[in-house]
Formats: sequence, C-alpha cells, structure tokens
Amino acid sequence: MSFGRSARVSLLIGTGHFLSHFYQLCLPPLFLVWQRAFGVSFAEVGVSVAVMAAVTALLQTPVGFWVDRCGARPFLIGGAALMTVSIALMGFATSFWQIVALALFSGLGNSVIHPADYSILSGSIAHDRMGRAFALHTFAGNLGFAAAPPVMAGLVLAFGWRAALLAVGVAGIPLVAAIVLQSGILADAAPRKPAVAAAPHPTGRHLLLSRPMLQFFGFYLLGSMAGAGVSSWLVTVLHTVKGVDLAIAAVALTAYLSGTTAGVLLGGWFADRTARHPLMTAVLTTISAALVIAVAALPVGGAAAVAMLLAAGLAIGATRTPRDVMLKARVPAAEIGKVFGFVSAGLPLGSALTPVPFGFLIDHGRPELVLILVAALMIGSIACMLAATASVTRSGIAAVPAE
Repeated sequence: MSFGRSARVSLLIGTGHFLSHFYQLCLPPLFLVWQRAFGVSFAEVGVSVAVMAAVTALLQTPVGFWVDRCGARPFLIGGAALMTVSIALMGFATSFWQIVALALFSGLGNSVIHPADYSILSGSIAHDRMGRAFALHTFAGNLGFAAAPPVMAGLVLAFGWRAALLAVGVAGIPLVAAIVLQSGILADAAPRKPAVAAAPHPTGRHLLLSRPMLQFFGFYLLGSMAGAGVSSWLVTVLHTVKGVDLAIAAVALTAYLSGTTAGVLLGGWFADRTARHPLMTAVLTTISAALVIAVAALPVGGAAAVAMLLAAGLAIGATRTPRDVMLKARVPAAEIGKVFGFVSAGLPLGSALTPVPFGFLIDHGRPELVLILVAALMIGSIACMLAATASVTRSGIAAVPAE
C-alpha cells in the first residue's frame, strides 16, 4: 500500500473523528443563550448533552455488530451525514425539546464513528503504520474537543447561536461528500467472505461477554474515570488543598490536557516500533500515577505542579495508541467493529461516572483524596489490562500471538 493512500485514509477518518468530537462539545457553550431563549433551567439544558452522550454510548455496540456484518463504509457515511444534518437543523429550533430530539439523532450518528473508524483503519492501513494511524485518529478527536468551545463562542458572539449551529453543521457536508467520493480506498477490517480461522474463537455476543473482553472494557473504563477525575476536579483540588492560585491551577490542568494530546502522537510513533505494547502501557501508566500521587502528597508549589502534571499527561497520553493497537491485535478481524464499539463505550461511561462521587468527596471535606483515587484508578486499569492480555493468551482468541 502506498503512503499516499494510507495518508488519505487517515485524513478522511481523522477528519470525521474531529467532527464527531467537535459536535459533542459544541452544545455546552450555548447553554446560557438557550436558557434565556427558551426559558429553561440549567438542568434542562444539560439534558441535550446527556441525551447525545447516552445514545452514543448505548448504540456503539449494536452498531459494531452491523458494521462487522454489512461493512463500515455505509454506516460511516450515514452516521456522518446524520450528525451534520442534526446539528444544522438545531439552528431552526423553535422549542428546546426540538433541540433535545435533534441531539438524540446526532448521538445516533455519532455512535457509528468508533466501530466504523477502527474497522476501516484496521483494514486500510499497513501493519507497520497502524500505530501512527491510530494515534492520528485519537489526536484528531482531541483537537475536536479542544476546538469546539472557542469556535462556538466566537461564532455565537459574531453571528448568533442559530447561525453558529447552521455553520458548523453545514461544515460537515464536504466531509460526507469526500467520504462518498473516496470510499473506494476505505477497506473493512474483515473480508465479506469468511476466512478460515486458524483456531476456533468465540464470536459476537459470546466474544464481548468473554473474560478478556470484559477486562479490556474495564481497562478503558477505569482509564476514562481517572481522566475525568483530573479534568473535572484538578483545579478545585490544587486550589483548596495546595493553596495554588486559581489561574495557576487552570494552567496546570491545561498542561495535563496538552501533555495528554501530545503524548498520543508520541505513543503512535513508539507503537509502530515495538511489539511490547502491554509493557509500554503498564510502565507509562505507572509513571503517570506516581506523578499524580506526588502532586497530591508532596509539598509542591504551582510551578512544580504544572511541570509534574505536564509529564503525567505526556505519559498517560502515550498509552492511548498502544492500548488500541494492543486490543486490535487480540481480536479476530471479523469482530473489530463490535469489539471497539463495545470497549470504547467505556470511555463516555467513565466520564459520566466520576465527577459526582469525586464532587461528593470535596463537599465532605476530603478533596485530598481525589488525586489519590485518580492514581488508584490508573493502577486498576493496568491490572485489568494485564489480566486481559493473560486471559487472551490462555483462551486462544487472539487474532495474532500476544506480544
């Protein structure tokens, strides 16, 4: 496969992932405007994002089954089109509940992205470039998250919220057209004709409910819970426990998130140069957990906290691509869509589970425990990952031998 074709595939899939993440965070900047425009409470405006996230999380796995059965391309095209049209139509809403309904449809479209993307990347990218392709995919999604709030705020201030939603929705149409026109270069992970398996392995629901896949789900879930704990409460913890100025605490959070994003690219480069992905993931996650514990337990000032959290973000970000490559290597090609749909559902679920109990700790005067628990979740994710790789080795369901 030529580099040009691999680059085109990565660009198409990465742009779709960027748009998916952008659409997930393009609504919160409109909450204040919607509250005034529709006379609804903050709890009610929050329903829009909750519905979108819940539909995405719930439908990823069933969509993954259909992707494996029917091919990823039609689902990717339909999902991307549904997202863009739903967001654009929100600009014409005359009641808030119309926005909620459209958020549901946008979540339906978004549920296609992870199973379809990973199936196409697995089938279209050469093995020796897989790590970098996965890294660019994750990096593009992170950029979408980062770009949505400032872009939406600027558009709302310049043109109003209706024009802002219409503009970002219409912006997705060229992507849909490009996927349609370039669909010939997008191959699925599994051929439509079943291949002869080297050894019998569980499929479908039995595969997802097998011990190693549930352990991989726990790996993704616990890692997401740890990340959500940092992004939700780091500023509060540094300010209340360490006495760090709020502005410096915000810089520390930015450093951690920036490190995580940059680490994704580093991890992709290394993932293509080593086969020891479980060891790499375990070591880097342990380093990140140790740095988080050090910030929590040692008498560090603001500058030291920023530096340590930047390093912690780099370390944990560099595990993202080895994590995905490791999972792909242990799944039969015909099951890629459903497995990534199922396992990656742990990411939004983890983000949803963490903020409230951690906030409960802070409300009850124990903010110092937050970062300790974040580190514990990281270590727990390592345990799940190591157990999963060991289970795959014993059960023989791996697509390729475990590293």
